[in-house]
Amino acid sequence: MKRITNLIALCVLVTFGATAQISTPAPSPAGSVSSTVGLTDINIDYFRPGVKDRQIFGTGDEYLEQYGEVWRTGANAGTMISFSTDVKVAGQDVKAGEYQIVSIPGESEWQIMLLSEPIGGNESAYNDSLAVVKTKVKSSKTAAPVERMTFQISDISADNTSANIHFAWANASWKVPIEVSFHESVMKDIAAKTQVNPQNYVAAANYYLNSGENLEQALEWMNKYLSIGENSGQFWHVHTKAQILAKLGKKKEAIATAQDSMAKAKAFEQGDFGYIKRNEDLIASLK
Repeated sequence: MKRITNLIALCVLVTFGATAQISTPAPSPAGSVSSTVGLTDINIDYFRPGVKDRQIFGTGDEYLEQYGEVWRTGANAGTMISFSTDVKVAGQDVKAGEYQIVSIPGESEWQIMLLSEPIGGNESAYNDSLAVVKTKVKSSKTAAPVERMTFQISDISADNTSANIHFAWANASWKVPIEVSFHESVMKDIAAKTQVNPQNYVAAANYYLNSGENLEQALEWMNKYLSIGENSGQFWHVHTKAQILAKLGKKKEAIATAQDSMAKAKAFEQGDFGYIKRNEDLIASLK
C-alpha cells in the first residue's frame, strides 16, 4: 500500500512539474516566410536574432559577426530554404529540395552559399563541397536599423518567373535572385487536360493569350467552349475571345465580339463586373 501511495505521489509531482513550467519568449524567435512563384513553392524557416544594442557586422571583438568569416545566417540551427521544383539561384541550377543558407559577411559584398547538407549552428563544419550555390552579392545599408533579422521573398516579377531572397538585419541588406520555369509543365498539362475536360479550354486559351504561344489555337479553344450549352452568355469569356482576336490583328471581328460581350454584360442582372469598361477600352484601342 505504501508503494502505491508513493507512486501516486510521484505521478502527481511529475504532472505538476510539467504543467507548472514558465513560458518565456525565446531570445531568437522562430520565423517563417513562404510564397509561390510561378508553380514553385518557396519556404524559408529561420531564427530571428535581435540587435539588442550590440554592434552586429564588422571586424574586431566588439562585433557579433565578423567580416570574412562563415556565419549560419541566423540564430540557433540557422536558416533553411526549400523549393518544390527545380530553380535557378543566382543563375545556378538548384534541384527541388531543402538547403541551408550560410554566408560570409563583408562591408560592401557578401558571399552567399546554399548547402545540400545542413551544418546547423556549427560554422566550423562548413566545407565548400557542401555548397550547391556560391555567389557574391552587393550589400547595401538599410534605410533604418532592422532590430530583428528578417527574410522576405520579394520582387516577384509580373510574369511570375523570378523573385529575390531578401535579407535585412541591423544596417545590412542584400538580395539573391531566384528564377523559376513553368512553361514546359503548363504545356504538358494543357496537352493532356484539354482532351478530357472542355472546361479546361478557357484556362488553356488564357495561358496562350498571355504567353503569345499559339493564338489561333487559343481562338479555337474559346470557340469550342462558347459553343457548349449556354456558355455563349458568359460575357467575361466572350471578352477573352475579343482579346485573342485583337492580338491576331482581326480588328473588325474583335470589335464585334467586344460589342457582343458588352451587350451581354449590360443585360446581366447581377452586374457587369467591370466588363462594360473593359470592352469599351478594348474597342477604343482598336479604332
